[in-house]
Amino acid sequence: MKIYNAIISRRTIRKFQQKPIKLSILKRIVNAGRLAPSAGNLQPLEYFIAVNDSLREKIFPNLRWAAYIAPEGNPKNNERPMAYIIILVNKEISFGSFFKYDVGASAENITLASLEEGIGCCWIGSFNRKKIENILKIPEQYSADLVLALGYSLENPEYYDIEKGKSIKYHKDTSGVLHLPKRKLDDIVHIDCF
Repeated sequence: MKIYNAIISRRTIRKFQQKPIKLSILKRIVNAGRLAPSAGNLQPLEYFIAVNDSLREKIFPNLRWAAYIAPEGNPKNNERPMAYIIILVNKEISFGSFFKYDVGASAENITLASLEEGIGCCWIGSFNRKKIENILKIPEQYSADLVLALGYSLENPEYYDIEKGKSIKYHKDTSGVLHLPKRKLDDIVHIDCF
């Protein structure tokens, strides 16, 4: 898949097939994240891969899904993620808030590498950090910054362009398809002047 096509076809996935993901694939995906740009090349990020059934069951209730359509956006029992990649920040290495750029770049690399493998991904920044860190027994020098929920997709969300001032809230139609409003390119690009 060409990079541009991967980027424009990528959608957040919240419904997953109950098919395991090979650990070798997950490590390959994390490697793509590891090689993302890092502010000052400090490389404060580390990754926790959770695939164990009981561990995934403990993680799931501590995540907040699809706020605009909650609880309808929450994966049902037979749609839950088959793996999680938790992006950790080593506080002894990080500097100021620059690690946030690292996390974003890493997460996007992971998401696109997942897509190439046919794996859907959902970024989750709204979660109970203390509980997740306790469940995973994360040492105090680390903080859990982002959870990536992964699995082979069970849905195909669609986007559409919206006019200025229209709602950006995503929604499901009567057949359960998720629709994502996006601001038009011409409304957000400013060339040579504002």
